[in-house]
Parts: sequence; C-alpha cells; structure tokens
Amino acid sequence: MTDRPLLGLGTLDRVPAASRPLIDPAKTEVGVLHLGLGVFHRAHQVVYTEEAMAATGETRWGICAAGMRSRATADAVAAQDGLFSVLARDGGPAPVELRVYGALRETRFGAEVAERLADPRITVVTLTVTEKGYLPGSDAIAWLVAGLARRAAAGAGPVTVLSCDNIPHNGRVLADAVLAAAGHLRGWIEENVAFPSSMVDRMVPYARPEDPEQVAAALGVTDRAAVATEPFRQWVIEDRFAAGRPAWEKAGALLVPDVAPYELMKLRLLNGGHSLIAYLGLLHGCETIAEAVSRDDIAAAVRALMDEDVTPTLPVPEGFDLAAYKHTLMRRFANPALRHQTLKVAEDGSLKLPVRLVPVLQERLAAGATPAHAALAIAAWMRWVSIAPRLDDPLADKLRAAAATATDPRSLVEALLPFIAPDAPPEATDLITDRLAALW
Repeated sequence: MTDRPLLGLGTLDRVPAASRPLIDPAKTEVGVLHLGLGVFHRAHQVVYTEEAMAATGETRWGICAAGMRSRATADAVAAQDGLFSVLARDGGPAPVELRVYGALRETRFGAEVAERLADPRITVVTLTVTEKGYLPGSDAIAWLVAGLARRAAAGAGPVTVLSCDNIPHNGRVLADAVLAAAGHLRGWIEENVAFPSSMVDRMVPYARPEDPEQVAAALGVTDRAAVATEPFRQWVIEDRFAAGRPAWEKAGALLVPDVAPYELMKLRLLNGGHSLIAYLGLLHGCETIAEAVSRDDIAAAVRALMDEDVTPTLPVPEGFDLAAYKHTLMRRFANPALRHQTLKVAEDGSLKLPVRLVPVLQERLAAGATPAHAALAIAAWMRWVSIAPRLDDPLADKLRAAAATATDPRSLVEALLPFIAPDAPPEATDLITDRLAALW
C-alpha cells in the first residue's frame, strides 16, 4: 500500500471535497451517547445523524460512542479524531458512494460511558450491543444503569434510550432489562426515561482485502476505521421520546406510532427470504447469497415466497410501497459486493425458522391456502440437516441424531418438524413432505 498520511482533522483538506463530512466536526457538540462502537453503528446511526444535522443546521447532536468488547476500535477511531469513511457498493467496480463522516466526536470504552450520561446536553442514548447485551448481568445493562444513576444524582433531566439491535420489540426488551437491574432507581427511570422501539436495516459485510487501498487511493489518506456496506439503509423509530433528539426524519428515517408492522415485514420478507436462498443455495453448491439468487429457479422461488405466502400475512402500513420494498430486497440479495455466505446465513436454523417462516406456514394453512414456498424453505433446511458435513446450530447433535433415523422424506419431516413446529397440523407434514421429495 502506498504510504499516505492518516485521516484526521489535520489532513481532512487532502480529502476530495465531495467526500468530506457534511458538517464541520470541529464545531459539533455531543448530544448522543452510543453503546457498541461496531461497523453497523458507523454505517447506520452515524450516517443518519450526520445527515440530520446537515439538513437542519443543528450542531448539538454529535455522538460519543463506546466500544464494549475491544478497545482497538475506539482507539483506531480516536487516532483519526473521530473521522472514518463509509464505502457503499452495489457490485460494480466503483463504489456507489464514499464519504468521510464527522458526527462521531468522542470515543469511550466500557464503563467509561457511565460518567457521560450525567451530562444534561446528552438527551439520547442508542445501543447496538447484540442480543447478548440484553441478558441479565450483561455489562451493557450494568453500565447503562450506572449512568442513569449518575444522571439522576446530577439532576440532568429526562433521556431517551433507543435500542438499535435486531430484536423484535427491542424497546420493551431493553426497558425490562434495565428496570430489572435498576433497584432503588426504578421509580426515577419510569418517570424520566423513554425506551422506544426501532427497526434497523443495512447489511455491513466483512471488509474485503482490497478495501483499505481502494479507500486510501480515493481519499488521499489512510483510513484504518473505514466501513464497507450496501447503498440501502432503513431506520423505523417509534415516535416516543423523553427529550430532544436529532431530526432523523430529515435523513430518511421513519418516525411512526408502531414499529411492529415494519419488524414483521423485515422478519418474514428479508430474513425469511434469506433463509430460503441459503438452504436452496447450499443444496446447489452455492457459496454466497448472490450466487444462489442468480439461479433462475431460486430467484423465482424467493419471489413466490414473498408474493404468494408472506404478503397475505402482513399488516402493511398505509402509504408503504410493499411492491417496491420487495423489488429492493431482490436487488439486495443479488448484490455480489455483500459476499454473504450461504453457510453463515444458514446457521441456527432451529432458532430462525420458528420466527421467520413457521408462522407464515401455519397462518396460511389456517386460511385454507397452500404455502408451498414456505414449506420449501423448511424442507430445504431439513434436507441440509440430513446431509451437511457440519451443522452450526445449538441443537446440532439432537437434529443430526433425529435425521439419522429417517429413511425417506416423510420420516425425515416427522423426525425434524417437532424441533421447530411442535404444534404443526397434519397438513403441514404433508406439504413439507411433498416439497422435500423434490429435493431428495
């Protein structure tokens, strides 16, 4: 790699004007605290927040973000004065967009976040700490409660704590976790803290080996915290805040009274579609989601799953263009720049299918329909369980043992279906068996 100076406030003038931050980082004050300084936060909430500030002219919504597991990311971002670039690709040789962002103004690590919550200028806390961060005894919850205690003691006023993790009803889940650990602070939290839900979406794959040099060549500086992602992004937020917030709607976020319909669309269309592609792709020897969906038969199956099986189960919000959303999903699935591995997407099928596609199967059967493609996804999972050289699933041993007793499609369905749908009606067994026979 050519030797170039490190990205920072002192070298920002070397960056092409079109790729510089939308705001002046040096004039931006902190108003948002974030827990979980990973690639998703940098490709999602930072982008929305900077665009919101640029649209309104406000400079008080800079972000202080804390690394939770490793100090390395926080140190890398801090060494660049909080600056980093986001590279968006759609599969072509050139990036769709490459921009340096400056909304991230401070970094912290671990328990250091608690002291920042005592600052009355911070009125929003966002989190991307994964599902494990919401479990009893997690560091994230402990540090958040400690910070809220300091805020209460300082009389710093109300605050909104906004989960940005892929968990249904994440606001409720977060509120329950915090209140369970709050002790004597519970009453103050109930009166002064809002926990709205949100739904986030943007695929952020692992960086490619060639990414650092491509970014450096385009920017004229070395960026050791660059993030690669896709052009698409989505943020749906329950409009229930305890105090001030960035005007995220100016950056394209949706502020709605209820996030649940959007969560369901994502879960069944995006995640359910991903599962179908992954299992069919593995059975056809495809290594990536894009490779799998490039097959006409798999692409047709995904479209049919979305249109015929899933769409009738969705309460679509008024004014939402569902057809356009599904078309966008197909384009995202086909984006080779994402390099989503079918094997990775196929992991934990016993946990994913019961929430992604089993309800679709059961609801459509109850309505008298024949959800052939939801059944196909489940059948493809079963076939993969029976032949996979290695199965990454918390029930792997039990699944493999059950599959080993099967001698034909029906016996395999009867052996595996109780793991994901113990109350499935007989017609579910019949339909899945029919679909599995074609994969046998």
